[in-house]
Amino acid sequence: MATYHAETLWERTAPPEDFLKNRYSRRHLLRFDGGAELPGSSSPHVVPLPWSDAAAVDPEEAFVAALSSCHMLWFLSIAARQGWCVDRYRDAAEGVMARDAQDRMAMTLVTLRPEVRFGGAQPTPEQLHAMHHEAHAECFIANSVKTEVRCEPVA
Repeated sequence: MATYHAETLWERTAPPEDFLKNRYSRRHLLRFDGGAELPGSSSPHVVPLPWSDAAAVDPEEAFVAALSSCHMLWFLSIAARQGWCVDRYRDAAEGVMARDAQDRMAMTLVTLRPEVRFGGAQPTPEQLHAMHHEAHAECFIANSVKTEVRCEPVA
């Protein structure tokens, strides 16, 4: 078993913000145990500007990125184990926020669109599909959520 840590830091800025009227910045800091820090905020789709920061990472984007990153890391491991040399991996992942079966807002769909470039020998489309299928089955994050996660590799 492993334990992971992330720290979220937020402080109210000085007036003229009116916290009790829901007029305050949602900008915050995300700090990870390895020392990385990222600016965080609510999504401008959820909380309008200027109370959100469009340049910061919002939880919905982080969720999509976590799924994409986990899939990629497993894919690279599987490809290396099978003898395929990956030169480049790019994923234009996308998440959809909508009402779920209980009428609550949720990330209801995440679509991964990995585009993989190999050096040397090239896997067949069937081998590529099998590697993505295995990566999806092994991904800890995908195994941890109820959201449907799709993988649509880009050729």
